[in-house]
Amino acid sequence: MEDLCGQDYVDGQILIFDKPYTWTSFFLVKKVRGALQRRYGIRKLKVGHAGTLDPLATGLMIIATGKSTKRIDELQAGEKEYFATIRLGATTPGFDLEKEIDAVFPYEHITLSMVTEALSKMTGEIDQIPPVYSAKKVEGERAYDKARRGEDQELDAKRVFIKEIELIDFLLPDVKIRIACSRGTYIRAIARDLGLFLGSGAHLTELRRSKSGDFTLDNALIFEDFQKMLF
Repeated sequence: MEDLCGQDYVDGQILIFDKPYTWTSFFLVKKVRGALQRRYGIRKLKVGHAGTLDPLATGLMIIATGKSTKRIDELQAGEKEYFATIRLGATTPGFDLEKEIDAVFPYEHITLSMVTEALSKMTGEIDQIPPVYSAKKVEGERAYDKARRGEDQELDAKRVFIKEIELIDFLLPDVKIRIACSRGTYIRAIARDLGLFLGSGAHLTELRRSKSGDFTLDNALIFEDFQKMLF
């Protein structure tokens, strides 16, 4: 039975995980691969993920094993849904909590109607400039590597589709939203742009992916539970 189950993962499986806070997407892949290799004695096993999440984001991660890794492009092409908390009045270099605040701005002038109007202008097809602390490649190198060395760089805008932004809560300085968008959308860039629209600054304090294509968090695995199931 053990060998048969191990072969199942070689033949190809799609697993849905709830990525923990601070884990990189690569680290989750590494943990899943290692657990399967130990459990079934598989020396070599292809494991990959469909759609990167930043370390400080949590939520849905699609993990493909074996021959199912050939489906990664297909799996990550689906519409994404996120829940985000944006703090107005301050920015950080990466527009999230990975770096310390680098500038502060007034936010007391911001009203609910201003936020609603700004969000309505941020939907549809837009040309979005990725944050400099991102995995986007510039001259064959990840933008975040250049940024961490203090190198100046200009990232090209990328066309993305924001299907919907729903305002969930407004309690200054925090704004909570739900976003339905295409692959490749940077939610940190949405936070940045919202701050600019409002004549202030902004950065993400919380981000959770709840949906990717047809997959949702409802049946997502916690890695520790997955490990216990195996052993």
